[in-house]
Amino acid sequence: MKPIILQGHERSITHIKYNREGDLLFSSSKDSKANVWFSLNGERLGTFNGHQGAIWCLDVDWTSTKFLTASGDMTVKLWDLEYGTTIATIKCKSPGRTCGFSYSGNQAAYSNDSSMGQTCEVTIIDVRNADSNLSTADPILRIPISSSKVTSMLWANLDNNIITGHENGMVSIFDLRTGKELNSVKDHTSTINDMQLSKDGTMFVTASKDTSAKLFDSESLVCLKTYKTEKPVNSASISPILDHVVLGGGQDAMEVTTTSTQAGKFDSRFYHLIYEEEFARVKGHFGPINSLSFHPDGHSYATGGEDGFVRLQVFDQSYFDYMFD
Repeated sequence: MKPIILQGHERSITHIKYNREGDLLFSSSKDSKANVWFSLNGERLGTFNGHQGAIWCLDVDWTSTKFLTASGDMTVKLWDLEYGTTIATIKCKSPGRTCGFSYSGNQAAYSNDSSMGQTCEVTIIDVRNADSNLSTADPILRIPISSSKVTSMLWANLDNNIITGHENGMVSIFDLRTGKELNSVKDHTSTINDMQLSKDGTMFVTASKDTSAKLFDSESLVCLKTYKTEKPVNSASISPILDHVVLGGGQDAMEVTTTSTQAGKFDSRFYHLIYEEEFARVKGHFGPINSLSFHPDGHSYATGGEDGFVRLQVFDQSYFDYMFD
């Protein structure tokens, strides 16, 4: 596989995501900018300028008309995707950590860190007819998080539930009609860095600092499978067409040494979804992989690293011919 390397950020990548059709790839970075690229050839389509701090999370809605970013500058911004302009800037009491649109795109959620004397909260807002008034409008719901802070978040069960991953390794599910916590489990022993749904939404995979990724049922939060590595896992994604999971990670940036590349610390690692066994690795990055995602058609995947590069990898035919024994 020969990758397409996207160079458009000055600092490490924090989050990457495809839109529903997969023709656009979005990336955010600690350089306070978000970029959008054509996934076919890696050409940069545009840049979203406006944040004053690292952008930790981004999301694009189902129709690819709205774009959401959560930043360390204590704001969450809603953008018009076509024109690249800011629709609304929502001020938070502490740095924004996660954000995401609901399945319908009618609502969005974001969370802020438990720092600067503030408690962590998950906030639900209505974005159907969003304009600048959204900056001062009352949210639909606020869910205070009294336990460990939220580090990753997913919408589940269409628009009815939100699943949160926490700094202490806990996974919780909330009912948005009542604002109550329905269930929580603690199968991880350290921070959950990323969570991604399967194509049909019935399962999701978590990536944790405890050197493992786990597959959960979206309704019951039962842990179905565990994928073990010897390094922290920063991101994990489920193939939409095959029983495969790809993991990416590495050490913390401060622990990176020149030997880590040779030692295979920064490879993308492919596991069989059911048998939990690793069957392939892909090298490339010069630092930990912070975010990765399968293309919606399953024929390629993208990774974003601490080295500031986004790499697009298109699978060879041998990947699809391979039969797991």
